[in-house]
Amino acid sequence: MAIPSDVQLDSLVEFEDPPAVATVPDPTRWRALGVIAIAQLMVVLDASIVNLALPSAKASLGISDANQQWVITAYTLSFGGLLLLGGRIADYVGRKRAFIIGLIGFAAASAVGGLAPTQGFLFAARGLQGVFAALLAPAALSLLTVTFHDPKERAKAFGVYGGISGGGAAIGLLLGGVLTEYLSWRWCLLVNTPIAIAAVFMAIRWVHESKADGDTRYDVAGAFTATLGLVTLVYGFTKAAPKGLKDSAHWTDPATMVWFAAAAILLTAFFLIEKRVSNPLLPMRVLLDRNRGASYLVSLITGIGLFAMFLFLGLYLQVILHYSPVKAGFAFLPFSIGIMLGAGAAAQLLPRVGPKPLIVPGLIAGSVGLLMLTRLTPDSAYATHVLLPMLIISVGMAFVFIPVSSTALHAIGHHDAGVASAMINTSQQVGGALGTALLNTVAVTASAAYLTAHDAMGRAGVPAALTEGYTRAFAVGAGFLFAAALVALFMLKVGKEAVLEDDAPVPLG
Repeated sequence: MAIPSDVQLDSLVEFEDPPAVATVPDPTRWRALGVIAIAQLMVVLDASIVNLALPSAKASLGISDANQQWVITAYTLSFGGLLLLGGRIADYVGRKRAFIIGLIGFAAASAVGGLAPTQGFLFAARGLQGVFAALLAPAALSLLTVTFHDPKERAKAFGVYGGISGGGAAIGLLLGGVLTEYLSWRWCLLVNTPIAIAAVFMAIRWVHESKADGDTRYDVAGAFTATLGLVTLVYGFTKAAPKGLKDSAHWTDPATMVWFAAAAILLTAFFLIEKRVSNPLLPMRVLLDRNRGASYLVSLITGIGLFAMFLFLGLYLQVILHYSPVKAGFAFLPFSIGIMLGAGAAAQLLPRVGPKPLIVPGLIAGSVGLLMLTRLTPDSAYATHVLLPMLIISVGMAFVFIPVSSTALHAIGHHDAGVASAMINTSQQVGGALGTALLNTVAVTASAAYLTAHDAMGRAGVPAALTEGYTRAFAVGAGFLFAAALVALFMLKVGKEAVLEDDAPVPLG
């Protein structure tokens, strides 16, 4: 794999790929892409599929309002916290092996969750889903990286992957609404089991093994501090979020501050460890490369800003416009269509223009779409005030997800492909967790202020107050997307000449 011009000469050995043995492309690479796409879709949509099923699950298992968050955060906490370790495991034990283990575990955890007799079983199953997703997701992306070597084919493969990553959440909302209304909330989890099992058999036949060469010892201290530090950070932001419309934020509560302090100590210790050990979990060469660092930062900030669209637009449709779960799910379908159309265009343009000319306009388009949603009122119509902004955001995000995935893995070398892949998902998950706490705080604060200023309206003012909170969150989300555009504009240096570089195929396992 060629090295971009801004990589220092003393890093050449670290990034150089092993000599190629095979001389022809993998003949099953497109079938392998199909299996990887199935796995990625399960991981992405599982973060949102239970959202529209939550009211039914609460009634079925007696889950309180205080505990309902754990149906979502049990998955996010374990997924985001274990991704780095999962990426390193995939590098060392073999990406195909980790991929298959992740699929089997995800299938089993989904079955346990779908059959859960109590809320405790459901929370535990969601946590286990996150554990196996943390092994599955980086293995899937690193397999994609080492399977496709021709630049045009790789761009198409990343187009498929980026489209799924961007549209999976919307598909999850649609599927969750349909399954909940016509079958049961339990099928939002059970549906994963047969799909994952089928993917296992396809992976055994069509996916080839690859693993890291050289030093493959585990960095136990780094794994412990990184995993616990990320879990602690995400949990701290969860604790800081308001518990309801009449509640206030808990940023300065002693319990919240303890979690943030613990996260700061653990993550600081992690980076100190990574600088000193010979076999780091996250080699600084992965993180400190300018283009990769910019890609991870863009993913993090985008996750924060984009969360506003999914969370608060979903609430607006159901709470303000009184959409049923199915109708709300179908209302997000144009987002998925826009992602797919945009992904196809981005895959064609990426080798021609490079990543930055796609990422920056895409983020600006997403910011504009969120600003358009700030015009919503309790009387707004979907066709006139929601549909167009949603399409603008979706196409814009398709122009972000695909090139960011490409630049984050450019010139990484096969030894670190798994951990670099994990960093993309980690940044997105942490960004989503930050968005949950921060934007919910913004929305609830704005709604409470509106109710105080319009006290004479009483209960009649609640829809307007809620809408005020949602639109304020959209505005803040737009600011984050614009900030991500600035990061991409000034930090990304890789051009189309790097995207067009051809990789030598690795040995087929």
